[in-house]
Amino acid sequence: MNGANPEGRFCEAEGEGCRCTLCPHRCFIRPGGSGLCAVRRLNRAYPGPPAKAALELPYYGCITALAEDPIEKKPLFHWRPGSGILSAGFAGCNLRCPFCQNWRISQISPADGGAAPVPPVSGRRLSPEALAALAADSPSGGAQIAYTYSEPLVHAEYLLACMEAARQRGIANVLVTNGCVNLKAAGEILALTDAANIDLKSFSEETYDRVLGGSLPAALDFIRLAVSLGVHVEITTLVTPGLNDGDAELEEAARFIADLSGEIPWTLAGGNGVPGAEKRGPSIPWHLSACHPDWNWNGPPTNPARLLAAVERARTILPHVYTGNIPGEPEDTSCPHCGAVLVKRRGYQVDASGLGEPLPSGTRDAAFGGGPAGGNRRALFYRCAACWGTTPIRA
Repeated sequence: MNGANPEGRFCEAEGEGCRCTLCPHRCFIRPGGSGLCAVRRLNRAYPGPPAKAALELPYYGCITALAEDPIEKKPLFHWRPGSGILSAGFAGCNLRCPFCQNWRISQISPADGGAAPVPPVSGRRLSPEALAALAADSPSGGAQIAYTYSEPLVHAEYLLACMEAARQRGIANVLVTNGCVNLKAAGEILALTDAANIDLKSFSEETYDRVLGGSLPAALDFIRLAVSLGVHVEITTLVTPGLNDGDAELEEAARFIADLSGEIPWTLAGGNGVPGAEKRGPSIPWHLSACHPDWNWNGPPTNPARLLAAVERARTILPHVYTGNIPGEPEDTSCPHCGAVLVKRRGYQVDASGLGEPLPSGTRDAAFGGGPAGGNRRALFYRCAACWGTTPIRA
């Protein structure tokens, strides 16, 4: 990638340094120092003119991982089942989850606000246009990019440029994120996002603040905004023993998801001259995944039986709740009308033969005309091959 890195946009001059305004941490950064994420820095030569408090982005375009993945790995179960996706990973994160499974790339350096050197990170530099070109030529033929593995939001400027480049090529943007970002950046990013899996790591502000180093209100606001803009949203909670696995907390999270779920109209199949009827219901899938010890977390792994019991309780509130990280456990999706299996999943082996042809639904989304992204296309939802009713699975 040629040329100097762009300057960071989300910042304000303050005293002898600057205030990063990208995420709820609002880090004050001194000359030569970085924010908590370690990827947004202030030039050592600052202070300059008061209005010129631009952050450096030393990791702009630095891709720490690049792989072809099944879409189910994100996980996204109601978005293009069985498709492949080009997945790009980054360095740094604005959270400090002690059980992080990608800590080797996410936890690259402690922040000190001082003169810490830029930590070395292995990877390759790709311009936004180059990343979009790789997705366009992807052997999976999925025509979609996932921004994933570590936290993409801390690279907001690069993320926005990549999403714009992808849109110009007709490539879908998929975001896998903790959602801990302020609303200004969130609005810009989500306007270019087609689908997202958003972490709801806990439903406790204290856990977010003291254990994870994040903000529950920011994560909830991000989810609400994504839904309101018509982004296809799925939510993941890593169920961690002794941290967020209490029955009351999980129920509270389930009711939050149910309350904000977009009401997608499902057409009940008609027949014998009887017209189809419309049915509505909450549609956001919730993935409850098992945790295992990693990085700084030495607690016990999630008990599979306890996780399965939590899933069954959640299914009394939400229609689409799935397990994660339990080998061999079926994760099928059934038709909301006739009960036929639409998609069978065993690990990453997917049989989507229960899906019929897609048809345009009456619900628009941000990618296809319902939000700031514009356009005239509507979201496509598959029909059930058995009863021909509209399913909650997007094509």
